[in-house]
Amino acid sequence: MKTAGMEQTEAPQLWKIAPEQLDPDLVRRLPLEFLKKQQAIPITLENGETAVALADLLNVEAYDAIVGILGQACARVRCPAPEIDSAISQCYYHASEEEKRRDIRELMVPEDSRSGAGASSVQTQAEDLLNIANKAPAIKLVNKILFEAVHSRASDIHIEPYECEVQVRFRIDGVLHNVLTLAKAQAAPLLSRLKIMANLNIAEHRLPQDGQSRVRIGQELVDIRVSIIPTAGGERVVLRLLDKGRGQLGLQDIGFSEDTLRTFRSLIGVSHGIILLTGPTGSGKTTTLYGALNELNSEERNILTVEDPVEYQLAGIGQMQIKPKIDLTFANCLRHILRQDPDVIMIGEIRDLETAEIAIQASLTGHLVLSTLHTNDAASAVTRLTEMGIEPYLISSSVVGVIAQRLLRVICPDCKQPYRPQDIRQAESELRRIGGRRFQLHHGAGCDTCLNTGYVGRTGIFEVLVVDDQIKDLVIQRRGAHVIKQAALAQGMTTLREDGLRRAVAGVTTLEEVYRVTQDSVNPKGGS
Repeated sequence: MKTAGMEQTEAPQLWKIAPEQLDPDLVRRLPLEFLKKQQAIPITLENGETAVALADLLNVEAYDAIVGILGQACARVRCPAPEIDSAISQCYYHASEEEKRRDIRELMVPEDSRSGAGASSVQTQAEDLLNIANKAPAIKLVNKILFEAVHSRASDIHIEPYECEVQVRFRIDGVLHNVLTLAKAQAAPLLSRLKIMANLNIAEHRLPQDGQSRVRIGQELVDIRVSIIPTAGGERVVLRLLDKGRGQLGLQDIGFSEDTLRTFRSLIGVSHGIILLTGPTGSGKTTTLYGALNELNSEERNILTVEDPVEYQLAGIGQMQIKPKIDLTFANCLRHILRQDPDVIMIGEIRDLETAEIAIQASLTGHLVLSTLHTNDAASAVTRLTEMGIEPYLISSSVVGVIAQRLLRVICPDCKQPYRPQDIRQAESELRRIGGRRFQLHHGAGCDTCLNTGYVGRTGIFEVLVVDDQIKDLVIQRRGAHVIKQAALAQGMTTLREDGLRRAVAGVTTLEEVYRVTQDSVNPKGGS
């Protein structure tokens, strides 16, 4: 007679569960909380037999319960707990499009405005959004919206109330998409639930509020920044989603070309000076800054940052978050940081004269300073500092380089195909200069992978202005941004438009996407 210990030892061992071994419909017949607690999941073996993978083969109660629910005999295999947990999340995460639409329709039934508003406790732990069964309607609706946003790779969720309806939109790869229209009666419980999650005052409807929350979807941990403002139609909400599980990109992964990456690395390799990144909100400046900090991070350097807010925590780097309510501004933080003997300082944004002056003084006293400005191109960053009130001689002595950047959507690899744009004639001379007489453009036809947009993910395009002696002379002479740009172009600087067109010729993106993103970086005369 075999003992329990012998049975445990002789049982088949499965180290990894392949996707083809999972039947989501079969798994979803079992409660999510039960599977996660018991560390068990039904799978299909290579011979087609159904089996139950268990982290602990002695967990007979879980095995018997699964067999009873499935109504069929099953073999038993042993599998590591993390692999089982990942498989469970995968089955609950990847529902069919029809199931998603059905779930949303079920949640779109108008409900009493008091639903969900009576909750009194603030959520302190990240809740797994895969488990939406047996939740109140308002909670189920919020969980489903957040789940769909993460599943769709959205960076932001916009909840916009109007006179008769509430519009929900996702920002995917930088572009807003309408995804859901709710009845106006659902606005109050939806808003109350979001405020409770972000630890905000649910009774305040007249003033703007900002907060944050955290949710979990299977093994993915997502931080949420919540911004609420009052409008004529009601309180408008924007949720910024930050996936903590994706980690930070290195400089080689952001989209730099070989030459541009070499130039940028030489800039951040200097011992002192200011390096500025410019571009509109959402152009990837923070990602590039974090990539530079990761590259500079070493035991020999003391790196400190001042941010608003701290989006990702970087190991080995001291990060401060400004708090204007208690007068902890960029300028005040910088004054105290300089007493910490830093080698590298990162300032989230130079917003005013005081912050700019302290940053310049820091760079002139032996610190490398990285920061951002909101300008359309690299040359305009220099004139922006002048407009703030910084003397030109200080700018020429401190700024070593300016990088303008944008994000281009990348063509979906699953539906990528050749095409000829309608407006190719106006760009043909530029394209031939970059790609030669023969070049082939591509676009995405649209498929389930890219949500029928033709694009999946984004990559950066860059314009790097190195402040050499000639540029310094122009700055001291208070010459305009267009003169500085022309001088940089004469020295071989690649513009945002040219970098984008190179990506189009290489089949990375489309011509229309390049024009959409770089339309504000073209000179009035029509050049780039």
